[in-house]
Amino acid sequence: MARPDVLEEVKTAEQEAEEIIAQAEQKREELITDARREAEEIREDAETEATELKEERLAEAREEIEAEADEIREKGEAQREKLTNRAATREEEVVEDILGRFTEAVDAQT
Repeated sequence: MARPDVLEEVKTAEQEAEEIIAQAEQKREELITDARREAEEIREDAETEATELKEERLAEAREEIEAEADEIREKGEAQREKLTNRAATREEEVVEDILGRFTEAVDAQT
């Protein structure tokens, strides 16, 4: 093979190598871009899922707190009712006791 032919083949091989390298770099950039896009989608999905889970747990906690508050209110209402009834009963006893003492005092004076 003649020297000019060898040089031409070397040039052709170098050009082909440069094209292969350029294609590989382009493919690498495309893969990086795709990976970044996919990572962003995964992050967004995870963020959405986390937000939904947080809202769900907050709703559950609110329901539990509301149920507990209702229970406390009911117990408080029952205690209030019991104390009100007890006070009414005691009031009658006190009135009867005072009337009895008053009557005794009046009877003692006559």
